Amino acid sequence: MKKRAYLDIETTGLSRDYCDITVIGIGLEQFAGVKVVQLIAPDISAFKLMRELDGVEEIYTYNGSRFDVPFIREKLGVDLKAELVHTDLMYACWKHNLMGGLKAVEQRLGIKRKLTGINGYMAVKLWWQYYNENDRQALKTLLKYNEEDVVNLRGLRQKLHIP
Repeated sequence: MKKRAYLDIETTGLSRDYCDITVIGIGLEQFAGVKVVQLIAPDISAFKLMRELDGVEEIYTYNGSRFDVPFIREKLGVDLKAELVHTDLMYACWKHNLMGGLKAVEQRLGIKRKLTGINGYMAVKLWWQYYNENDRQALKTLLKYNEEDVVNLRGLRQKLHIP
């Protein structure tokens, strides 16, 4: 069986030049589901990322070709596209006329979330709330949000019937 992983990052903003990665969520596919590993700033490095991806043959993202993968390349010096097969599920969604962000596509396909009302903008705010005020609950919420993104990528791949 091919070893797959699902990847999603959280950042302090959209600019690769001026913003930083705050969380890298990696969902390692297992028989019964997904084991989630999260690297949290300042404890994020190329070595730790590649250690977690050891043995993985293919990674799946949503809009990762334009955001996650280039951000990781810029900030960590790791070119995931050169290291692994990368499938950006956003483009597979487009082929099925499923447009919009991950949350909108999930809704259309009936993929559930426990955390609702949180988006990328809120994720940035949660990070700064944790960072500036040591708000552990904000970090916990951010990590749960990232975990749902990662886990739901597997559900999305399955709904799209991607082997």
